[in-house]
Amino acid sequence: MTALFEDVIFGPVRSRRLGLSLGVNLLPVHAKLCSFDCIYCECGWNAERRGEMRFNTREEVRTKLEEVLQRMVGEQTPPDVITFAGNGEPTMHPDFEAIIDDTIALRDRLCPSAKISVLSNATQLHREEVCRALRRVDNNILKLDSAFDETVKCINQPRQAHYTVRGVVDAMKRFEGQMILQTMFLRGEYKGVVIDNTTREEVEAWLRLVEEIRPRQVMIYSLDRDTPCETLHRVAREELQEIARQVEALGIPCSVA
Repeated sequence: MTALFEDVIFGPVRSRRLGLSLGVNLLPVHAKLCSFDCIYCECGWNAERRGEMRFNTREEVRTKLEEVLQRMVGEQTPPDVITFAGNGEPTMHPDFEAIIDDTIALRDRLCPSAKISVLSNATQLHREEVCRALRRVDNNILKLDSAFDETVKCINQPRQAHYTVRGVVDAMKRFEGQMILQTMFLRGEYKGVVIDNTTREEVEAWLRLVEEIRPRQVMIYSLDRDTPCETLHRVAREELQEIARQVEALGIPCSVA
């Protein structure tokens, strides 16, 4: 069953990709607010997660994060990473840059060894303040699930009519490699359409974009939690490892989760 994160600060959880991760949810705690409506989203469909569409305030985030970090440090269990994720797309928050500034200051003061990560679908890279903030965090992890617009429309269902893969790739290239690319591989069916972004055509086109973007790292993964679309299937780890080998042949580190 899909579920929302019901707190501003959640976890910590043991992340497959990041270690002991303390989550930060900038989005509503009883609703989902996202510029994608991914068929695999653990938070469920956008339309089914309606509620009060109120961003958590900058002050609320700072205060609650400080309280939790102080407690964790006092218990000698500081997080490995502070991760911005939650009930939708964190970079949609109007004060995203200021919140990142606050978080960096808290991290530097309370647990300087912790990394700051942002999980983003890359739809807000047209906003310069978002790009500035992402350049300041340790891990800006940006999503690209396919090289083809039609596949993205099916898997991720962008809410913006102007979304194109080319536009996102061009925006990613402006980070000059100081970013992590994240891709979900899956198979299945949705509304009668067969979905498989592991085909030779899909992977070869995606690899060309990986080479063009040249991120400092690629993270690939498959389904691990409940999804709102029940006709999806996990890709075997051995297949993911073969894709990872092709990424590493480009001289780019690639992890499989």
